[in-house]
Amino acid sequence: MNHYETVFILTPVLSEPQMKEAVEKFTDLLKNEGAVIVNEENWGLRKLAYPIDKKSTGFYQLVEFDAEPSVIAKLEVNFRRDERVIRFLTFRKDKYAEEYAVKRRSVKSNKAEKEN
Repeated sequence: MNHYETVFILTPVLSEPQMKEAVEKFTDLLKNEGAVIVNEENWGLRKLAYPIDKKSTGFYQLVEFDAEPSVIAKLEVNFRRDERVIRFLTFRKDKYAEEYAVKRRSVKSNKAEKEN
């Protein structure tokens, strides 16, 4: 199994429940294909670097997971077929990127504990 990270941008016209349903669709697809979800982050509504389909904002979502390489093709086909997704990027992390991701998650969890 390889370590992967995918970031996708959903159209800004979605309501909160519609956005969550779209994210669940993709995480469920990963789980059904045998992938293990390591981390999931909702980055919220952000301004795009340039307009896409006449939209200047979008809902960003990050999903880190461990999966077989064959799962990526199925995931990306579903991204392309879903009209709610305006952009996506999936890449395999090397050992240095994985170490950085683990550090980033631990720092984030430490900040959350201090706030509580």
